[in-house]
Amino acid sequence: MSTLTHLDAAGAANMVDVSDKAPTTRTARAEGVVVMLPETLRLIREGDAKKGDVIGTARLAGIMASKRTHELIPLCHPLLISKVRVECEPDDSLPGLRVTAEVKVIGPTGVEMEALTAVSVACLTIYDMVKAADRGMRIEGIHLLAKDGGRSGSYRAEDAS
Repeated sequence: MSTLTHLDAAGAANMVDVSDKAPTTRTARAEGVVVMLPETLRLIREGDAKKGDVIGTARLAGIMASKRTHELIPLCHPLLISKVRVECEPDDSLPGLRVTAEVKVIGPTGVEMEALTAVSVACLTIYDMVKAADRGMRIEGIHLLAKDGGRSGSYRAEDAS
């Protein structure tokens, strides 16, 4: 296991100095799910949620959140994000929605936290928009699927187990 880069020699939290790192293309993909009653998934699919377009709103919330990650996570760097894609796909096997996010940047640090934040906020938005119909929904399994670029290279969740 590598050393924790956000701790100084005394163990205090600090922001990592990335000023000497060369800007490279970096991408990250993350995923999470919102498990709900089949009736709630039907409401979303048919566009009958009282608050409006659940999937479109969650997608936009995830994109917006990824761009503000540095305001939410104390030691994250503000980044000029090149691309954010958030998808919310119905999945009858859950039943619920499977949320994925892909974030891309050309910079000195990675975008894993931005992808994870996008998924988290999209899932929370889904919950908020249909909680009146189903307060028992569960947000589960938020995790990094993959990352590319930077000094540490590539990571794939399926390779980590």
